[in-house]
Amino acid sequence: MDIRKTIKVISPYFGEWPWYFKYFLHSCSFNPGVEFLVVSDIPFEDDLPPNVKLLELSLHNFKELASEKLGFEVVINDPYKLCDFKPAYGHIFEDYLLGYDYWGHGDIDIIFGNLANFISEPVNNNYDVIYLRHDFITGYFTLFKNTGKINALYRQSKDYEKIFMNARHFCFDETNFSFTSFADGIHYSKISSEIESMMHVIKRLQENQVIQAYFDFHVIEGTPGRLTWINGSLFYKNKFEVALYHMIKFKYNTNIQKHKHVLGNNFKITPTRIIQIN
Repeated sequence: MDIRKTIKVISPYFGEWPWYFKYFLHSCSFNPGVEFLVVSDIPFEDDLPPNVKLLELSLHNFKELASEKLGFEVVINDPYKLCDFKPAYGHIFEDYLLGYDYWGHGDIDIIFGNLANFISEPVNNNYDVIYLRHDFITGYFTLFKNTGKINALYRQSKDYEKIFMNARHFCFDETNFSFTSFADGIHYSKISSEIESMMHVIKRLQENQVIQAYFDFHVIEGTPGRLTWINGSLFYKNKFEVALYHMIKFKYNTNIQKHKHVLGNNFKITPTRIIQIN
């Protein structure tokens, strides 16, 4: 499938580059229809793929930029807090998004498959927001139409200023930690939440037909094994193609971190390691 829209995904990361970053970059290189902007204070000595750019920015500089773009002083004491700011990247990084049809926020603990096979249809059909789970929003990969209305969706939460001016992490970009309730199909209005998260906002606006939101299940998480990456396409059990693998648990396995990682065009992901295959 062809993506007939221009897309840029923004991925801030501060600290030391983790072992899996090279897999992230490698899988990005097989998705030329999407551009990636990695924002970091860490130099990267190796060559980047043509569709990946590195924006050098310290965490302090990010805080200053966010305060300037949002119009009030924000509080960011550690990189984890950036998760709350993801829905506002359309404003914070607006100078880097000029001319793009869609922008997204994403994480780097990702191995992408062939994204075009999963996002072409909703992007080409002009959905306002695009999510790759069916049950709740995922902060590790989300796409927004690059318009003034959609870039300001975070302001539809009555709590956004409180969230941005508080050092605590609220999981604003997702569900305010109410993943199980949303996965169980409970209506957003009946889910008790300290703050109105983006999931609450999106479901309310979707229900009121203010926006068109795309939800479908195209990802793998955890440590399931039986994943095969072949020339840029990712398969589960050798028969289900998926858009990406989120290594939220897999990345912490100390045996994997010690393993020598040689990038290739074909590899298997078991529950405990990545194995190159012919």
